[in-house]
This record gives sequence, structure tokens and C-alpha cells, in this order.
Amino acid sequence: MSERVPAPGDLALIEALVNTLDIEAGTDALDTADGRAPFGLTEPEVPAARELRESLRATLLAHAGHPAHRETTPLGELLSGAPLLVAVDARDGTASLAPADAASLLSRVASAVAQSLVAGTWSRLKACEATTCHWAYYDRSPAGRGRWCSMAVCGARAKMRRYRAR
Repeated sequence: MSERVPAPGDLALIEALVNTLDIEAGTDALDTADGRAPFGLTEPEVPAARELRESLRATLLAHAGHPAHRETTPLGELLSGAPLLVAVDARDGTASLAPADAASLLSRVASAVAQSLVAGTWSRLKACEATTCHWAYYDRSPAGRGRWCSMAVCGARAKMRRYRAR
């Protein structure tokens, strides 16, 4: 949808997964082998990946204060099946949560959520308010109150609709 700087760190994985579905164009990158490749998905894994994607989208909509777009499996329920390991760096003693199965998309997403919770960036990952978009974006606004993936596209459309309604 928009040209934004990707989310920081492991949140880029979540942002990219949510953005595999272009609601406005009606296309799903997970339908193709090229679209599945960045996530290491095989065709039989696609239904579970779609369920995870829509659960993430519902959570990102909530981060932005918007209602869920449809009924989904709660994200916490999905992530509870993803084992994480505590990884401790022998050089400096820093610890982090790492996926127990690096090949598992669910484990990598769980790890990204955990890392962003520690970093305090999780709630900045949001989904666009526009019902024809719901694109994931990282809110870099100073107050953290962004509503649209792009002010030039979705934000401008919303403002124009409000102006015309008056």
C-alpha cells in the first residue's frame, strides 16, 4: 500500500506477514510460492499462517483503537503453542527470548512479540483504520497516535470524506 520504513527489529516480520493480504486489491501473497518464501511456508502451512495473520491484524487494529475487522482466534491463544527459549549471550550476559523452532513461523512471531514487549515497541505496531486497507505499519509519530498507514493515501481519503460530508 504505502512506502514506509519497515518496523524496527523483529517487528518487521509481523508487519510483512500482515501485509501479505492487500484488501483493496484483493490479492494474497501467500497464494504464491514467491509470496510464501520469505516466511518459509509450504502450501499446507498456509491456512495456519492466514489464521495467525488475521489474529495479528485484529491485535494491531486494537493497538490503534479500532474494532476488529472480523472474528478471529485470540492472538494469545495462538502464541501459547509457540515455545520460546531463553538465550543468554556468553560474552556480555544479555538475555533474550528466541524461537525454540527457528523454522516455525509461529515461534518466530512469538519471539518477535516477546522482544518488542521488552523493547516497549509492541504497541506502536498498528493496522490502518481504513476498512479497505488495514495495512500494518509502525507508528513513528511522536505521540504514538497514528491512525493510517499513510497520510498521503488513507489519511487523505478519510479527511476528504469528512470534508465532503460537511
